[in-house]
Amino acid sequence: MQSWVDGQPAAAVALHNRGLAYGDGLFETIAVRGGRPSLLDGHMARLALGCQRLGIDADMALMRDEVLRFASLLGEGVAKLIVTRGDSLRGYAPVLDAAPRRILQGAALPSYPAQHAEHGIRLFPCQTRLGEQPLLAGLKHLNRLEQVLARAEWQDSEHAEGLMRDSQGRVIEAVYSNLFLLREGALITADLRRCGVAGVMRGALLEQAQHLGMAVQVRDIAFDELAQADELFVCNSVYGIWPVRAFAALNWSPGPLTRKLQAVARTLLDT
Repeated sequence: MQSWVDGQPAAAVALHNRGLAYGDGLFETIAVRGGRPSLLDGHMARLALGCQRLGIDADMALMRDEVLRFASLLGEGVAKLIVTRGDSLRGYAPVLDAAPRRILQGAALPSYPAQHAEHGIRLFPCQTRLGEQPLLAGLKHLNRLEQVLARAEWQDSEHAEGLMRDSQGRVIEAVYSNLFLLREGALITADLRRCGVAGVMRGALLEQAQHLGMAVQVRDIAFDELAQADELFVCNSVYGIWPVRAFAALNWSPGPLTRKLQAVARTLLDT
């Protein structure tokens, strides 16, 4: 697996890196096709917001250039960009003059079954709840233990993703994807001001849906609203859109609006 640290080929980071010690950093998972990173503007915008909120003084222009160069060498695959606050001695207090570390890792594109996109997936009902922390809500920060615990809840191949709720039982997202409901022609997704990850594909689809004249709602979603949905799908910036065909005793068929947005997602990933 190809990897860079601070723009140079490397296979290790310092043991006292704050990303390792405290999860003090952020990351982006970027699909690469034909040597080009997909949805790069969205990834860099989310990363810039995260760095601003965490107080990490990272050079965004430099990181963008490194991602472009790394992607051109990778060709096809996934580039994972990790930014940590840097290295420091023991203790939570950040060292004011610590230089942020930039880590790039390359991997092959995941080989998901074609039936996920064609026929839809079944969601697992995760018991792990997302804690509320508005300071971190929306960010792709390095502490993903809630998702690790949720993903450990199922080992079968019947479920491709899991549904995650917050401490109040509201529907938030899937384990590594965002969730959308379609009801009476409206596109609905969760308000992520308390918790959850504001996915890059999620943001792109919300923008494209408005351009297409679709009604869009970003709001709290009660658990019982799932039973009222006409269509359901999950999305991320690597695979695009998977229709949801089943969750517990609920069932759906991939509908026309999901199919329409699937085509939009494919175009976004190919440009």
